[in-house]
Amino acid sequence: MGKKEEQEMHRDERIEQTGQLTLTDNKEETSIHLLTIIGEIEGHDNLGSSSKTTKYEHILPQLAAIEDSKNISGLLVLLNTMGGDVEAGLAIAEMIASLSKPTVSLVLGGSHSIGVPIAVSTDYSYIVPSGTMVIHPVRMNGTVIGAQQTYDYFRQIQDRITGFVCSHCCVSKQRMEEMMIRQGMLSRDLGTILVGEQAVYEGIISSVGGIREAVQKLHELADGYRAGRMKKKNSNSDKKKIK
Repeated sequence: MGKKEEQEMHRDERIEQTGQLTLTDNKEETSIHLLTIIGEIEGHDNLGSSSKTTKYEHILPQLAAIEDSKNISGLLVLLNTMGGDVEAGLAIAEMIASLSKPTVSLVLGGSHSIGVPIAVSTDYSYIVPSGTMVIHPVRMNGTVIGAQQTYDYFRQIQDRITGFVCSHCCVSKQRMEEMMIRQGMLSRDLGTILVGEQAVYEGIISSVGGIREAVQKLHELADGYRAGRMKKKNSNSDKKKIK
């Protein structure tokens, strides 16, 4: 087996096991890391083996490696998720938002519930015309104590999510909360479904577009990132010469 075949096999295995890939074969000669958020975002509890899941304990180390890598110039996040664990979703969103590398997200199919903060955590976001986003209040499984403290805890979680989303896109907190408690759209539930252009109109997503627009935008941001690093490197070299 030749070297090229081995590389392709390793690439296919990586996609199958982690849903991640580094895109390098482009005319811009820019290394872009591809990260997929699919199915249900898994938290501290393991979900069934038949469920499609994104494990946050796999994502967080990879994001740290992307930040530390001198070869990767940008991150492309593909989302098709039903949501999942709130703490895990917020952890992923905070990590992406704190990266120094350029980041772009693309909502394919859907980015529901806690997938919304992840979608808006990047520098620029896209949604395909048929893509959907479901915005609803926090829900909790298991035993719930009927006390004021329980409501206060729910409200605290809700404020964390709302605060993060509103600080990373153009929707106001008031409008976000209005969409969360809207009645009549979701059967037996509160919330709002946004499809494609509606998510852009509400100020949650930057633009309607597909993979072509997302990759092109990321290359543009990566070019600016590399130019800034080169300028900083030259500036530091000049300072050393002066000393």
